[in-house]
Parts: sequence; C-alpha cells; structure tokens
Amino acid sequence: MNIPFLDKLLKRDPALRDRPLAAAFEDDPAGVAELLSECELLRSQASAVGLELDDTPASLVALDQLLPLWRDDPEALPWLGNDAGLYLGTVVVRTVPGAAWHVWPGGSPAVRLPSGREIPVVEAGLDWAVQGVPELSQMYAEAAEA
Repeated sequence: MNIPFLDKLLKRDPALRDRPLAAAFEDDPAGVAELLSECELLRSQASAVGLELDDTPASLVALDQLLPLWRDDPEALPWLGNDAGLYLGTVVVRTVPGAAWHVWPGGSPAVRLPSGREIPVVEAGLDWAVQGVPELSQMYAEAAEA
C-alpha cells in the first residue's frame, strides 16, 4: 500500500524506515494520527473549488456534492481516494466520542468505533473517488450511529 503521508513520517524519523506503519503507530499513535489527518491532495483540490475542509461532518456532505472531475485523471484518482478515506477517518475520530485510529498489522489504517466495529476508511475513500458510493457523509452517519 502506498500512503503519501508515510514519506513524511519516514523523513521525520528515519529509524522507522524499515518498520511497518502498525509498529510506528504503536510507538507514536498521536504522531501517526496527525499525519493521517493531513490529506494534502484532497484539501488542495477542495480549496481550489472554494471548499474548506474543517474536519466536520458538514464538510463530508460538501465533498459528496462536488463534481467528480478527478475521475478524469487516472493518476490522481488513487491518491485522492486514499486522502478521502483518511479525511473520513479524521472526521469520525474527531467527532464521534470513543472513535480512534487503528492500524491493521498489514499497515492499512482503519477507524475503530466504541462498539468494536472497524471501518476500513481507505477502502471507503477509494470506492467514493472511483464510483461515488458509498457517500462519505453516509459512511460518517453509520459510524456516528454505532
């Protein structure tokens, strides 16, 4: 899995270079969570059309309403989908009491809800970017209900 923010983590702490994301998360969960929330490509794309991503559920609704021009760029599509999933996870973690980041042993970030259910946010973001479903706001609503 190629995760853009991981390069920043490795530059910040070269000792992590040969360690999987799950191990880095165990050592510095707050630092990894901070990197997960950056979502630079998604934030810059949204900003270009006048949308500020403020880490709220309302911003997920606004993202769902954007015209999906990124689908015309097959190179950017997976990166944007990855960022969309990480942004969804960021909003859930910051607004749903008890929700927290979790990194699976294989290195894929997920959000663990208080119920124990885990949301594979990157997969959800990729589905959203490619197909438009599930909507990010719908995924958030399901997480908030749990």
